[in-house]
Amino acid sequence: MAKHGWRIDRAFHNYIYFSFYYPYVRSVYHLFRLLARYLSWFHPLKFVIRTSFDRYHAKIISLSDIQKILTLNEDIDIASEQNKQIVPFAYAYRILFEEADFIAVMDCPCKLTLNAPAWTINSCISVGRKTSTFWLDHCGEKYHARKISPEEALGLIRKFRQNGYLTQAFFKVATGGCTGIICNCHPDTCVSLQATRFARRFDPALSMNANSGYSIEYHAEKCRHCGACARICHFKAIQVKDLSWIYERKICMGCGLCTEHCPEQALLLYRDTEKTHPLDLDLIKSERLAMEKQGSANGI
Repeated sequence: MAKHGWRIDRAFHNYIYFSFYYPYVRSVYHLFRLLARYLSWFHPLKFVIRTSFDRYHAKIISLSDIQKILTLNEDIDIASEQNKQIVPFAYAYRILFEEADFIAVMDCPCKLTLNAPAWTINSCISVGRKTSTFWLDHCGEKYHARKISPEEALGLIRKFRQNGYLTQAFFKVATGGCTGIICNCHPDTCVSLQATRFARRFDPALSMNANSGYSIEYHAEKCRHCGACARICHFKAIQVKDLSWIYERKICMGCGLCTEHCPEQALLLYRDTEKTHPLDLDLIKSERLAMEKQGSANGI
């Protein structure tokens, strides 16, 4: 209720969602899989899936952007329509980080559903006191929720990224339409990434996952054509053939794993203005300040 006010329906959904995190996500996963397997020919379902994705989705974030979130020394709460340039969905796009140093981690329902390796299970991170406190109070024994420091959270994320897991910030109408949940995701064990794969059987343009807003800059003089970048790319955006480096910018999600796994540092992330804006808190704050100054200058 503290998050949703008088929207009792959303407050109740929020409570059910986290109190029964694993069975909730497991049920959604199996429903999507069945629909994709047996009803991909039924085109009206495309509208249902798009409506669902507008209410529950994720934003891929780079390591540098997650570092800015975990080192926040102020509260961020922005619900502007401008956020749709960052999170391009109709409803859940509020960027909210309150008391970002109050962090909890608990078992990931996706990894439990898809039988991920045991060491990866405790990997779902909540940034902010309200949701983190709920996890600690209601999910401690059931999903091994525990409080961790920002340094521990960053260390956990680094460990996963070293093992080929990308980082996503999740948004959901029932949890306030805002971010605050961050997880370490692999296509083999992430219901969100697999939901996008299922949905594309109905429409290739459907996606639950917004790109990071970055693309890759290639420095040929440093490249040894070892293929490490191609092997770590989950979206098949990079190919290395003999002495050729081939890059599909449009399908690259800008997760940054290839830049971190390149032994020669031949790859760099750059902000791609033809993609969504990054979840870069420095950029968000500077653009918001510029808009406020412009409003003041116009007498608004």
